[in-house]
Amino acid sequence: MIKNIISHLILALALVLSGCGQDHQANVSIRLAHGLDIQHPVHKSLQYMDQQLQTISSGQMRLEIYPSGQLGSEREIIELLQIGTLGMTKVSASSLEAFVPEMKVFSVPYLFNDQAHYWKTLDSDIGKALLDAGLEYRVKGLGYFDAGSRSFYTTAKKVEQPADLNGLKIRVMNSQSAVDMVNTIGGAATPVSWGELYTALQQGIVEGAENNPPSFFYSKHYEVSKYFLLDEHTSIPDIIIIGTHLWNKLSEQQRHWLNEAMTRATHYQKELWAESTKMSLQKIQEAGVEVLIADKTLFQNSVQPIYQQLQGQPLGELVNDIKALGALQ
Repeated sequence: MIKNIISHLILALALVLSGCGQDHQANVSIRLAHGLDIQHPVHKSLQYMDQQLQTISSGQMRLEIYPSGQLGSEREIIELLQIGTLGMTKVSASSLEAFVPEMKVFSVPYLFNDQAHYWKTLDSDIGKALLDAGLEYRVKGLGYFDAGSRSFYTTAKKVEQPADLNGLKIRVMNSQSAVDMVNTIGGAATPVSWGELYTALQQGIVEGAENNPPSFFYSKHYEVSKYFLLDEHTSIPDIIIIGTHLWNKLSEQQRHWLNEAMTRATHYQKELWAESTKMSLQKIQEAGVEVLIADKTLFQNSVQPIYQQLQGQPLGELVNDIKALGALQ
């Protein structure tokens, strides 16, 4: 493990030394790393962002994309951004929690009424402020990608209501918010890295997990999981972030180009994600997975202790502001 991290650091440093983000240079190549497969809609959307950036800048700016965890886990990649040895990355808002505490709000279960409320929030002043909340931690958010809604899936036991999760070892991300949510509902939250999850499910180290349909399909977790419960407990966006060491070196023109490419990629990714979600649900059912529709009221009631704990806290105030946006729809 240590050897791999050192290798990643050496490679990332070599990339930076080759000219990433130097002051106002005529041609800027920004290295962007992420952990997803090249068939994933997020990777395809990042490729689209690169194409748009090259078009907008007349070839003066581009992205050089390193997929599939080539430079490490999401946490490791964020740290590379912070120390200035990598330019950009795509991470889950949950992965940013350890660096940007405000990102915990996206892990509050059943926060959004629907997709319209979700995107209204991301496009609002609240969403924009959250993108800048990491500046003091040396990362800046450029924009959001849709990561759908996360739902539970299990290997052997069918889950249809909160009580069915009692005692089940459910894999979660390395996020305290995710741990608290699963434990509150009644499961036994078990953090496992994404790359090790297939084997953990196969060997019974965990008995289930939670994620969106495309990730469930592209990871092939449907091969070892028989049930997928559409309870849609959280909608946690992916965020495209850039290290402030690089952002501060870009000219106003270069920042404009990058922001415009981000906007175009967001629109493209939303459409691609919707198509991918529909396709993924169809494919997993064809593979023999039973897709169940949850009674969300039961699950919403089961997580009320989380809302009670947030009362009077800054995060609770942010939750109230987001809920208020939904009430205005």
